[in-house]
Amino acid sequence: MSGRSLPEREPMTKDPTRIGLIGAGAIAQLAHLPVLAKMRGAELVAICDNDQAKARALADRFGVPDTFADIEDLLTDEKVDAVVIATPNHLHEPHVLRALAAGVHVLSERPLALSARGVEGILTAAERAGCRVAVANNHRFRNDTQTLDAFQRGGELGKLIAVRGGSYTLKRPAEGWRYRRREAGGGAFFDHGVPLLDLALWLADFPEPSRVWAHWDRGPGASAVEDAMVVQLEFANGVVFSFDVNWAYVGEEDRWWFEVVSQRGSARLAPLRVFKELHGRPVDVSPSGAAARESAFIQSYRAELAHFIAVVRGDADYEAPTDQVTLHRIVEAIYRSADEGKEIRL
Repeated sequence: MSGRSLPEREPMTKDPTRIGLIGAGAIAQLAHLPVLAKMRGAELVAICDNDQAKARALADRFGVPDTFADIEDLLTDEKVDAVVIATPNHLHEPHVLRALAAGVHVLSERPLALSARGVEGILTAAERAGCRVAVANNHRFRNDTQTLDAFQRGGELGKLIAVRGGSYTLKRPAEGWRYRRREAGGGAFFDHGVPLLDLALWLADFPEPSRVWAHWDRGPGASAVEDAMVVQLEFANGVVFSFDVNWAYVGEEDRWWFEVVSQRGSARLAPLRVFKELHGRPVDVSPSGAAARESAFIQSYRAELAHFIAVVRGDADYEAPTDQVTLHRIVEAIYRSADEGKEIRL
């Protein structure tokens, strides 16, 4: 990650950081609540959701004292030091801005906003408020991606040539806000491809993009979102990314892949395999360690949330997520290419 750090603030008390959760949907229930409920240095003090019955049931289950139906009521509660925002995509930007205006630190589920301009506005607001803001790009915090990053940055695999990734998920009923473009920002690529793109950009140190080509499969109407998309992205340094996503896949099972190709080696995730050229032959140099006690998904959220709390408490350096402006400019070019049916120069 890259970005400009904020000026040093007075050290915070070492009392637990008091966290409010805004949005009690699937990601909150699967990751944020079970992880934060057991995390040292954090105390879940409130859940905010417009479905008060759901919020109360989850609060009782995880031992959270307060619930709110309105974000403003939670933000005026002096007991909250930071919030985790896990609402639908189109609400991230306004909810982040409200939290920053209240002087509260923020971890937002991706995307931080639906546009590059929206991200820029959040960065400005955070600097003005003297607050930390972070994005839940959890793939960066996976143990296997951290290991792959160490191989790549250490120069062991040589110059990066290409990154290839994809996600196929079995066809499901087209229901809810994710299938409405104004609320979701996009379909299969926005949901499954953007995390792959962010991971690839992070591993490649955010090179300068030069051109993009994209093709999608989507229904009629301005509000429709894509079921599938293929993307090829080229950079000024010669690196090429390619992505293939589909959330209406007709097949045996869900699939997810991510592969790095370099001059003297290659690597792929899930599980991590690393090959390095030695004496003219490919050699498997994959790290051998104990089997993970928890899924990469939960492990990544645990590491991500622990890092966010350390940043809030002043125990870890803060870097503003300025790289998300670059990410969203590329995403906008990808959707423009798919919509216009032509290559876009960047």
